[in-house]
Amino acid sequence: MSLTEALLQLAPSPELLLLLVGAIAMIESLALIGLLLPGVVLITATASLAGHQDMSVTALLLAAFVGAILGDGLSFSLGYTQRERVTRLWPLSRHPEWLARGTRFFQRYGSLSVFFGRFVGPVRPIIPLIAGMLHMSPRTFLWANLVSAALWAPAYVLPGYLLGQTWQQLLTIPAGLEALLITLAVIVVVLAVAFSWLRHQVSRSGRVYRALARAASRHPRLRRTWLRRSWRGEIPLASWLLLIFSLGGLSGLTIAVIRQDGPFPLDLQVQAFFATLMVPMLPEAGQLLARVGDILGILALVMPWGAWLLVRRHLAALAHVAAGLGGIAVLNILGKALIGRPRPETPDYLTGSLSYPSAHASSAVVLYGLAAAFIAQELPPHRRFWVYWLAIALTLPMALSRLVIGVHWLSDLIGGGLLGLVVCALVRLVWQRRPHASLSPCPWRWLTVASLVLLSARVALLPAV
Repeated sequence: MSLTEALLQLAPSPELLLLLVGAIAMIESLALIGLLLPGVVLITATASLAGHQDMSVTALLLAAFVGAILGDGLSFSLGYTQRERVTRLWPLSRHPEWLARGTRFFQRYGSLSVFFGRFVGPVRPIIPLIAGMLHMSPRTFLWANLVSAALWAPAYVLPGYLLGQTWQQLLTIPAGLEALLITLAVIVVVLAVAFSWLRHQVSRSGRVYRALARAASRHPRLRRTWLRRSWRGEIPLASWLLLIFSLGGLSGLTIAVIRQDGPFPLDLQVQAFFATLMVPMLPEAGQLLARVGDILGILALVMPWGAWLLVRRHLAALAHVAAGLGGIAVLNILGKALIGRPRPETPDYLTGSLSYPSAHASSAVVLYGLAAAFIAQELPPHRRFWVYWLAIALTLPMALSRLVIGVHWLSDLIGGGLLGLVVCALVRLVWQRRPHASLSPCPWRWLTVASLVLLSARVALLPAV
């Protein structure tokens, strides 16, 4: 049985799918509950199943439209009738900054905030509630609710529907690899979510951090050690845990690679899957990312930022980033030489190069991981989440491209990723030993444009190295 047939058997009936789309659209727009629901992911997945079954797209859009209207309407009614009592309800009672952020958004855009807010993730479930609490005109709210829902429904439903309509034609998956593909996808998602959740828990506002801080405060010796290790009043607990877990995982995997005669069975299965993956332009995309992630591509990306740090005399930050990128380059060379694992395939430009660990994967983790960490320290805690997710989103395609062009095993990528995390943790721990000046303000838009221009020139003019 193919993956398509298996999903079709597991999929709900068309009637139930319509109900699910409407319910998800409504719940995602509800204040309090919608703050905790990954609505975009659920809507996309449900719409994809609907597209798989060739359901009526009009009925699907209508279900999302009605659900969105009901969700915002209920939120508005709750704020209109309960007002201050809402602030005592969970989770707003634990996160008053959500209401403050929504209030600032409403004060900035007025009645248009209901229209704009539906498309802005962090404030979407809050704006209707605040509009009700501030006694916005119900008629004005109704029109904003209807118009924004009419635009929101196709914007959120159609991408998933089109994915469900087309992915069967794009993918040719050999029998026997369906379970492997699903398992790997689930593992990636679970690890990313677990990393994000754990990072929040061990930050200053997290429960784990607060519990450890209370425990340390009861013992004079632990309290002195805690204060001595703190940076800006906070222990870098996340960096320590990242170092411990990534170093332990890297050590265990490296020992297994050394003892294994050749690739692991899972490596061979994943290689077979990518060898039979028929997606238009996928090999070309893999070759493109090979040039983006090599040493010349990394230099093109970091040169504008390094020049800005030098001009603004942020020499400590420049030295730490340079040490991280230089350190990962040296560790990759030593690791490949000591372990001596051959590649699955070796194109001419990689002649003499070995496989474990993947330099592209490890370098991408260090580059985007350190960038995310330095950017996050300049942001308020509630916005740091998105920076780390962006780093993950940029790193994964770079790593997977090595499987697409067939020059690495899956375990090479995992080893490279773990090695990159070790270097990131070490750099951050050294950085957090003493206070440093803020890196803000930063002309990040112009620096990003400069990096992309240099990277485009590198891709267009120079071969892969």
